[in-house]
Order: sequence, then structure tokens, then C-alpha cells
Amino acid sequence: MPYHPNRMPRLLRCLVVFLAVAAVLTARSSHGASAPEAARADPKTSSAPAMNLVPIASGLPDITSITNAGDRRLFITLQRGQIVIWDGAQILPTPFLDLSAQLICCGEQGLLSVAFPPNYAVNGFFFVNYTNLTGQTVVARYRVSSSDRNVADPLSAANLLTIDQPFTNHNGGQLQFGPDGDLYIGMGDGGSANDPLCNAQSTTSLLGKMLRIDVSQNVMQPPFYGIPFDNPYVRTTGPAEAWAYGLRNPWRFSFDRATGDLYIGDVGQDAREEVDRQPATSSGGENYGWKIMEGSLCGVGGTAGCTPPLPPCGDPYYTLPILEYSHENGNCAIVGGYVYRGTALPDLQGAYVYADYCSGSIWAATLVSGTWTTALLPIAIGSITTFGQDVGGELYVGTPGTLYQIQPPPPLPPTIASIAPASGTTRGGDRVAITGTNFTGQTGVAFGLAVSTDVTVQSSTLLIALSPPHPAGLVDVSVANPGSPPAVRQGAYGYLAVPRLSRPDIPPRVVTRP
Repeated sequence: MPYHPNRMPRLLRCLVVFLAVAAVLTARSSHGASAPEAARADPKTSSAPAMNLVPIASGLPDITSITNAGDRRLFITLQRGQIVIWDGAQILPTPFLDLSAQLICCGEQGLLSVAFPPNYAVNGFFFVNYTNLTGQTVVARYRVSSSDRNVADPLSAANLLTIDQPFTNHNGGQLQFGPDGDLYIGMGDGGSANDPLCNAQSTTSLLGKMLRIDVSQNVMQPPFYGIPFDNPYVRTTGPAEAWAYGLRNPWRFSFDRATGDLYIGDVGQDAREEVDRQPATSSGGENYGWKIMEGSLCGVGGTAGCTPPLPPCGDPYYTLPILEYSHENGNCAIVGGYVYRGTALPDLQGAYVYADYCSGSIWAATLVSGTWTTALLPIAIGSITTFGQDVGGELYVGTPGTLYQIQPPPPLPPTIASIAPASGTTRGGDRVAITGTNFTGQTGVAFGLAVSTDVTVQSSTLLIALSPPHPAGLVDVSVANPGSPPAVRQGAYGYLAVPRLSRPDIPPRVVTRP
């Protein structure tokens, strides 16, 4: 299990981490954010839209991330060191990049993600996060081959960050480019349990943080990145790369491509799994509370290893999660996902989709009138490791071995029970009520060869269609769902000619020419 939250490392070391008192007070006064919506330990549930989890590729051991480069291909990272390409029909036989000789695997280590910047089509640079042979986190840049778009140049490496890891777990590992064009890096607290070094609250450690760097600076010289001028800790406590504090193990995070909001799935200790949300309007500097807090609860590790003063549990200085859940029902570790912005599943539009690694449950969360409402989706599957998004916003799921796509269910063929009224005029425009089954928002109606351009589906068993213009006579009525056979009632609707009215009481007008 690559991402179990409570796996203990083989070696335990005890260090002392000193925090500057003035630094903490400065950070506290500069950012006192709290959750914009109340966090719920047991979110309100709602009905789930219908969908299927369809396998599209197998034989992929330990998928850790799924992403796109601005085109129809999917780039899939495998924990043992390879990036492979799904071209829409198959996994290409030659890996895009193979780093297996320069990393260690597995547990929570290995090749953990790849990210492509918005200008990838111009400069060919991309970025990877992996664990090197000495157990450090490495964020490195590579370049695509100049002769083959499906192969990277393995000699083009430039290391941006090499971060010491005190233990073998809680590496984080996700890379994502934000709507601002900067590279965001999710770093876990360094491992063991209950963050014994208090890294997530340290002003000197990059661990337990969300980092933000500008990869358009120092492109051709070390360190191959720069610090965005508006990073929140540049002129205060540090570290300069930090964007947010207080994370335990943000294994997967993502940006809503429509709003720019940041969603973080932070793996918990023993009591809570949480989703943190940072609005696009934020200037950074949130502190999500770990290890002082675990979700909305007080962390059992207290302040051991931390340098006081730190705000106490429950202080409004800490930003609460928008969603959290317990380890009941076989849950153990959250796998953050994406806000759905595709087109294939309109009922899922705008919902944040996430899962649990152990139980395989997949949820969709939406914000309704200030309250987050969750729906358990009907597509649970064991050992979910990651989600992915293609260029069109459709969602994918990775497991140890298989790549899946979340797809709409196969359309059910409609049926027709009744049609009323059974006739109308040839000019059309009459309201015709049709009862039956399996009507959807995409159901269409035809009268003979003329298609109704105004169909209102009131329920799965009732729709109203305006009759289109048609010559006089009996016609078949067809009701169809895309991708399924239509239901047809032969001669079920009669078009009646509109009679021309005469006025016998008005004599004809006689025009006399002079």
C-alpha cells in the first residue's frame, strides 16, 4: 500500500526544531483565515448521479498520477519510475521517460507525479517529483525530445529542489501548475507519526507545506526557478517557497479549472481525513493546523517537538477543512481528486470528486447554500491511488494495475405508453404529452420525419414536445435516447389540415374599370 497514512518508517530519529517566536506571531497576525463554510465530520449526503467506471488500460503497476499535456494524450506515472502514454487507444510500448535507475521504490517513495506547464507546447519542459536513491525528494525538470513528441530526453535533467526526508513516509509528491502559471508542490511533514519534528509548523522546513515556485525564472541556470514576489512568507517568517502551512500529507491536490480554487486532499493520522479549499482570491498564508489539529479535532501529538508559542487547538488562526470524514467503514486515507468540468456527465458538473484509498469509496461534494453536500458515487473500487483529468475535463481513476475512466452509463432505450392529444394541426406548435419510461435530458422526439425542436422532460416518465409543422396525415411518433434504439408508435399522431374559412355574408367586391 503506497499511501497508508500510518505506516511507520524503519528508522526513527529524534531532532529538535526551533521556531522563532516573533515569526509565529507575525504569521498569525498576517493571516487569520478560517473555513469559509462550516466543516462537517459527517457531511450531509444526497443522491448520486448514475455513472460507470470503465477500464481502458491494464498492466500498469502502481499508478501514482494521471495528467495531460494540453492534448488528447494521457501521461501516467508508475511508482517504479516510468512515465507512459495513453494515446486514446493504447499504452504506447516505449515509455515517455524512465527514471527507475535513479530512484527508490516503494512504500510511499518512488516516482510520484509529472506536471506540464501551460507553455509546454512552446518550450517542451516538464517537471517530475521522485524519491532519489538516498531517500530525498527531488523536483526536476526534463525536456521532450526534439525528434519524437512521445519520448523525453533523459539527458536533459535539471534539478530544482532536493529536500531531505527524515523518514520514509509522508512524502506528498503532487505537482500541479496553478492558474497563475506557477508550480505548486505538495510536501508531507516528513513522516513517522504525529509529526515528531513539528515540520508542518516550522518556519525553516519545506516539509508539511504547500510550496509555490516560478519556473519561468532562472530557466538556464541554477536553481532553475525563482520565488514569486507575492509568496506570503518572502518578507516574514519563511521559508520563501512556502505558500501554506500545516499539512500532514497532501498526497493529491488540484485546481478547479473554471474558478481557480485549490482543493487539497490531506491524509490524516488516526481520526480524520480532510479536504482543504483555498479560494482563487487567496493571497496564500493559510495554516491548515497540523499537527495542532487533525481536521476539526485536536491532534493527539499536541505541540511536542514544536517551539512555542503556537496558537492552541481551535484557534481561528487555523483554516478548517471544508470536508472531513472518519476511519469508519474501512476508510483510512483520502485520495484528493478534481472538480468535474467535463461534458459527458452533466449531473456531476461542478462537483469535487475524491476517494478513500482503503475503502475504495468515491464521493462527489458540492456547495449548496453555504453547506457542503456529499454523494457516495456508485463506482467504488479497491485501492484507488489517484485521479486524473484529460484536456476536456473528463475524469480518470488509477489503481495498482488499471487505468479507468468515469463515464456515463449506457443509455437505456425509452418506451412510449401514451400520446395525448393524438392529433394537431399541420402548422405545428401543439403541446403533446408523451408518457413512458427512461426519458432523460437528451431524449429527442420526432413526428414522422420532422424533429421537434422543443422537448421538455418533466420526469423519467413524462415529457412535453411541441409538434413541428408537417403535411396532413397520420405519422409515426419516435422517442429516442442517444446511443439506444428509439421507441416508435406507428401512425400515432394525426396532422389535420387547417380549413380555410369563407364569409358567405360578405358579398364579393366588384371592381369596375373606366
